[in-house]
Amino acid sequence: MKPARTKSGYLGITARGILMGAADAVPGVSGGTIAFMTGIYEELIFSLKQCSISALRMLFQDGLKAAWQHINGSFLLALFTGIILSILTLTRVVLFLLDKHPILLWSFFFGLILAAVWSVLRHVEKWSMGIIATFLGGAVSAFLITTISPTTIETSPLVVFLSGMIAICAMILPGISGSFILLILGLYAPMLTAVKELQLVTLCVFASGCVAGLLSFSHVLSWMFNHFKTMTLALLGGFMLGSLNKVWPWKQTIETVIDRHGKEIPIVQHNILPHTFETLHSQPAYLGFAIALMLLGMGMVIALERLGQKPADNE
Repeated sequence: MKPARTKSGYLGITARGILMGAADAVPGVSGGTIAFMTGIYEELIFSLKQCSISALRMLFQDGLKAAWQHINGSFLLALFTGIILSILTLTRVVLFLLDKHPILLWSFFFGLILAAVWSVLRHVEKWSMGIIATFLGGAVSAFLITTISPTTIETSPLVVFLSGMIAICAMILPGISGSFILLILGLYAPMLTAVKELQLVTLCVFASGCVAGLLSFSHVLSWMFNHFKTMTLALLGGFMLGSLNKVWPWKQTIETVIDRHGKEIPIVQHNILPHTFETLHSQPAYLGFAIALMLLGMGMVIALERLGQKPADNE
């Protein structure tokens, strides 16, 4: 779980973090999916679980070095450095594409997540009725979550803290998007504004909620992997499959809201076929480009799979 790494190995972990951060910026796409495909998911969950009272006790009894090794600190530092760098930089590019070229961006992620379902399920060695039921339960649950209409709540420190706890738990679950959870809670736009304007108080409160959520939920996931690994993989694969409802490229907007900048933001959308999209919107569906980008997303999964199969200690 805690392999020895070279400097290039840690750069590889940071690169994974950058990909996770970019994915988490898009409502419907989970950074946990990227972590799983690149072969670091279980190590991430294990390392987060180690950040407990025992680590604090070790810090005072055995010193900083022992505590740092106990929590796999170098791995976590490299990974979260990449995530933070991505949020502060690459996220802007992703959001620009989401605004200007949504069909093409959604197509890429649709192909990526579709192939990621295969990536997860191929690790299920033996299927049974219980495993199939777990897979279907995960798919239905994720699908229903993607159909929830966003709400609007007051942005108080307590709400921001609790939202951070909930969203971070979703972010580390493959198939469940933390960004979409924030969208449902009505806090996606406020948190993006906080990042762009560097509202440090809001960001610190949100980060505190994220830390609390990570430290608690990682224990649950670690226990699930240790005791019910096959069933957990089936559940995560189901989550990914159900989340495809959110990332379907062609949509009809049913309900919108106007944000504080006067921009119209869709909050309720229905999936439609490319031909129907062209008829309703009098715009090209870019079907050829969309299919090409879906295939590109699938190809990236294969590339990430190969990256994940490399010894993570000596990349």
